[in-house]
Amino acid sequence: MTVKLSDIQDARIILQNIIVQTPILADNKLSDRIGAKTYFKAECLQRGGSFKIRGGYNKISRLSKEEKQRGVIAASAGNHAQGVALAAKLVGIKSTIVLPEYAPLTKVMATKNYGADVILKGGSFDEAVAYSRELQQEHGYTYVHAFDDDHVIAGQGTIGWEIVDDFPEATVVVVPIGGGGIISGISLAVKNLLPKVRVIGVQAENVSPVTKSLKEGKPVEETNYKPTIADGIAVKRPGEKTLPIIKEYVDEIVTVTEEEIAQGIYHCVQNSHLVVEGAGAAGVAALLAEKIKLKANDKVCAVLCGGNIDANLLTRVLDQVLVHQGRYIMLKLLVPDRPGNLSTLTARVAETGANVMEVYHRRAMWLAPLGGVGIEMLLEVRDGAHGKEVEKYLEKCGYHVEREGVGNWEE
Repeated sequence: MTVKLSDIQDARIILQNIIVQTPILADNKLSDRIGAKTYFKAECLQRGGSFKIRGGYNKISRLSKEEKQRGVIAASAGNHAQGVALAAKLVGIKSTIVLPEYAPLTKVMATKNYGADVILKGGSFDEAVAYSRELQQEHGYTYVHAFDDDHVIAGQGTIGWEIVDDFPEATVVVVPIGGGGIISGISLAVKNLLPKVRVIGVQAENVSPVTKSLKEGKPVEETNYKPTIADGIAVKRPGEKTLPIIKEYVDEIVTVTEEEIAQGIYHCVQNSHLVVEGAGAAGVAALLAEKIKLKANDKVCAVLCGGNIDANLLTRVLDQVLVHQGRYIMLKLLVPDRPGNLSTLTARVAETGANVMEVYHRRAMWLAPLGGVGIEMLLEVRDGAHGKEVEKYLEKCGYHVEREGVGNWEE
């Protein structure tokens, strides 16, 4: 292990007046739900929208004059791209960023806006890395790795030091894991300053190579890779430098499903008024799903590592959660195809206090009998119980009602 606590202290000095010392915010609703006081380290409010500026600037600001003249290159699933691009802009040097072809448009445009030359290449983070290495050799750029670099790890570790300074009562710190840069830095800082704190890592179930790598004693590649909305931690192989730190300082690693990540995003938006991306919500997802064993006297700090989520994806996530919670329901009804019947139906719905979001007429698709028309209605209701009341009332009014997409989540 080459990164030391003193390296994190040096990074803190370098990052003064560069980064935002992000707040630690209480979440009373989550605290009540899981039975332990819970707080968020809101790194989603950091410059560039994530923690990546910390490691990026700590690395780039230390380059020699010759290295700065040649410029830097990085590969990223999105947030590291913005961190490096912003850091390079602040230092006044050229940056080239290679992103996977699937990278969210929000992250692509933000990276360009920081002045970087952006190249889309490869179907995964690892393919983007391979191409960026080719360009590095060709042009002599300095490579800024997303996680497997001592200065990057030390920069991310300043988050852990801030947690200790601002929240010394913490007993559990929950951190997302991709390649391992942020959890390596945070765990190294926290465990050296508050040795009794438990550090819990969270991976997306669809890309979770760290546990396997720890068992093998070396970084191994995820062979059962599946897409994840937590693109910021969709890394198929942890780092050579980060894995030993994780082994030394991280107490436990858990995984979360796509549905649980979506629920974490929704919770942050609805209850904490924070826009958080999939990777940033991984820790919240693990807490909501009760993947982490807690005691009543525990004080938990979950790191919200980023907020750079595409607006379209955010909308889809929120809609999906509302469906699963029973807040949106789809009803199918067959009514006589005569003027005024739709108006009568919507009036009956209004009497229940439900809100009509969308209405579809279905004739050929339903093979509705002649003289009849199928109606599909997307309704907004207060909760699952209210949705059932709406169904019963419409049936009482003489309609045959079928419901699709019955939810089973609670919030």
